[in-house]
Amino acid sequence: MTKPATLGSRTIYQGRIFDIRIDDIRDGEVEYSREIVVHKGSAVIIPVFEDGTAALVRQYRHAAAEYLLEIPAGTLNEEEDPMVGAVRELEEEIGVRAAHVRKLCEFYVSPGFLTEKMHLYIATGLTHVGQSLEDDEILTIERHSFAELLQMIADGRILDAKTIIAVQMAAELISRDTGSAAM
Repeated sequence: MTKPATLGSRTIYQGRIFDIRIDDIRDGEVEYSREIVVHKGSAVIIPVFEDGTAALVRQYRHAAAEYLLEIPAGTLNEEEDPMVGAVRELEEEIGVRAAHVRKLCEFYVSPGFLTEKMHLYIATGLTHVGQSLEDDEILTIERHSFAELLQMIADGRILDAKTIIAVQMAAELISRDTGSAAM
């Protein structure tokens, strides 16, 4: 299958976290424009403790106008390895260092208009090192069992897509690795 041709591209906004560009595209005989939010990508990580609980952060998200429960996450620095970014966010937000970090998947957040790809990891063998929050990171840490987290997804108390993906993938992995459905 042949990809549509990009006829032109112009940046209309440059920001600290993302840029916005307009691409002019030709797909066969059809020409159209798309507004694209350009993002460097992000790393997200779900920390799982020996007791089977996972640590998440609750923080206010202005775009949603709500306090959301989420896994640790952050924008990648220029050319940063996603695993390095995930480990950085784990230490900054949760205050732990992991003996084991494993990639679960990567996915596009909203590919209709956003270039951001998230790289999802699971962390185990956790050791407390203390949080190192940035000035605008105002959050609280919550630990929950996977049974609780799955129920929170089912009843709408967890609304963040990356967290839903992480909890479901980690729960399945832990269940498979332990040979037990109980968490």
